Amino acid sequence: MKKERLQKILSKHGYGSRRACEKLIADNHVKINGRIAKLGDRGNIAEDSVEVDGIPISKTAIRKIYIALNKPKRVLSEIKKQDDRRTVVDIVALDKYLFIIGRLDYLSEGLILLTNDGELANRLTHPRYEHEKEYSVLINTKPDQRQLRAWRRGVVLNNGYQTLTTQVSIVKQNKHNTWLKIIMKEGKKRQIREIGKLLGLPVKRIIRTRIATIEMDILKVGEWRYLSDREIRKLKNAAHLE
Repeated sequence: MKKERLQKILSKHGYGSRRACEKLIADNHVKINGRIAKLGDRGNIAEDSVEVDGIPISKTAIRKIYIALNKPKRVLSEIKKQDDRRTVVDIVALDKYLFIIGRLDYLSEGLILLTNDGELANRLTHPRYEHEKEYSVLINTKPDQRQLRAWRRGVVLNNGYQTLTTQVSIVKQNKHNTWLKIIMKEGKKRQIREIGKLLGLPVKRIIRTRIATIEMDILKVGEWRYLSDREIRKLKNAAHLE
């Protein structure tokens, strides 16, 4: 039977765009017939054994999976185990290779999406698409209007990056703490915490409540669920895939 480039096989089975699959191969995540694959390798899924991070690719058509998870604190947004800390796939214990949509830092909480639909994952994670993410953020002070205007306008981070304009509003406040609602269209690593520090608004807690069209709703901390057909359609529509 005709053999195809390995990145094409991976892409067909939900591991992302061909470019993303090339990176999986280049970063040594892929094996073919028991050996580490390299760019340029060809195969046929009916005849060859192909694995990604030790998980064999099914020789039949895969069922697409779409999951919403309420990530607890002190859980890593990682697929691959790095140390003895829990990861999101320890909570969603499925024997599938899943992409993470909307990583959160170790101490942050809230909504993460997991899927084996590589094309959708790419559309929702690539910065150029600018999909909204919504957060509840607790700071241990009262922000003044100057600080709020600066956050909304955009802040130059320590690495020189200028953040995009952001929606920031006060939800609840007392003499010690303030809950903010933040809606942003980007997600640099630890961005909310860094902005808070630069503006003199130390962040105590971050809870993400929405990614694009998907809201966390009634999921308790550490719980997960499959998205409904309606939610999947809305999400794909937002990503311009339907």
